[in-house]
Amino acid sequence: MSDVDVVVVGLGPGGEAVATQLAHAGLKVVAVDRRLVGGECPYYGCIPSKMMIRGADVLAEGRRIPGLAGTSTVTSDWAPVHERIRDEATDDWNDKVAVDRLESAGVAFVRGAARLAGPRSVEVDGTTYDAGTGVVLNTGTEPGAPPIEGLADTPYWNNRDACRLAELPGSLVVIGGGAIGVEMSQAFARFGVHVTVLEGADRILALEEPESSALLAEVFAREGIEVHTGVRIASVSHAHGQFSVQVDGRTVQAEQLLVAAGRRPALAELGLDTVGLDPRARAVEVDARMRAADGLWAIGDITGKGAFTHMSMYQAGIAVRDILGQDGPEAAYHAVPHVTFTDPEVGSVGMTEQQARDAGLDVRVGTTDLAGSTRGWIHRADGLIKLVEDAERGVLVGASSVGPTGGEVLSMLVTAVHAEVPTATLRSMIYAYPTFHRAVESALADLASR
Repeated sequence: MSDVDVVVVGLGPGGEAVATQLAHAGLKVVAVDRRLVGGECPYYGCIPSKMMIRGADVLAEGRRIPGLAGTSTVTSDWAPVHERIRDEATDDWNDKVAVDRLESAGVAFVRGAARLAGPRSVEVDGTTYDAGTGVVLNTGTEPGAPPIEGLADTPYWNNRDACRLAELPGSLVVIGGGAIGVEMSQAFARFGVHVTVLEGADRILALEEPESSALLAEVFAREGIEVHTGVRIASVSHAHGQFSVQVDGRTVQAEQLLVAAGRRPALAELGLDTVGLDPRARAVEVDARMRAADGLWAIGDITGKGAFTHMSMYQAGIAVRDILGQDGPEAAYHAVPHVTFTDPEVGSVGMTEQQARDAGLDVRVGTTDLAGSTRGWIHRADGLIKLVEDAERGVLVGASSVGPTGGEVLSMLVTAVHAEVPTATLRSMIYAYPTFHRAVESALADLASR
């Protein structure tokens, strides 16, 4: 197998899709990964975390029965969540099913650490594979940890550790108030863990709209989750089963510590210098067809276009078409959607208001409180819709949808931003009553009044 058509390095969802589709097209494909086939998403990321969140949300719904439908006594139990995650991760984080799926598609799988050995050449543990067509990189990212004094010497958790828990601690400090941090914070808190979130930025979900951050902070406060923003963590220590975190001159203690302070691209060991690329770069730069160099494509987290499974799959399709010489749309990133699966869900697409202003656009904004909609009032729901318009062109360039089904309502706003649907057209639509998405109509009315 030393002479092949394509070598795929990294088998997250996008890499697996590339390898499978190229093999189905008749190419001789070798796929390499030193970790589990399927990547972060099915074993530690998207799927397990959403199982945790689903369990937590069911508990929250049970606790909402008083005042809506009667009385209730809800007792949490982590065991069903752990068992479900373990079973979904294919019997204790075993990827045999995924490997079998890959090989049944005609892909030759190699377990090992891969490194570029020059153009169209990959070395895996002493064996060199020469790819006639080229190499596709999909090596993803690893959990990162900030350079805090003492942290590396403690048994802190990252998201992978948190997804494997058989039992929950009584108390937890979470370093990081981004998407992973807030999702896990709320999930654990709803199962009875006392959670404290420490965030260096001036608000949680700092990459979202300020209104979204403020709303979620209010929800967290009601649910007993302590949130401290704008903090500086001086040091971390661990002794006698207790973590001590020195924060702005005081000590925060908990049984466990979860570090959810971002992820780092796995580039350093890839041998990028052998194909003329900078191994110290934060991302692999690609063109609109996913080409990083002659005979080299890169997809997924390492391209710096968003660490989302849907981004990896989107780029995979573009790379496959380019490798096979097929026509199709090139990559466009003006309408990238993402959802933080807290309760309420925080969905957004395109630019924030500040990003649009920084880009020099003539910005007009429309907002509405979801609780002011009929469906929101019925549900006693927290949420909002925010629309960001390029007033000169009369189209949306960004939007946020926060609510019980924020990620689902977001879909129509993704279409509007992606297809550059005129806001006049959006205002002329009929919005079903009473739905959560009808709040979009109210936000459009607010936009028109500006």
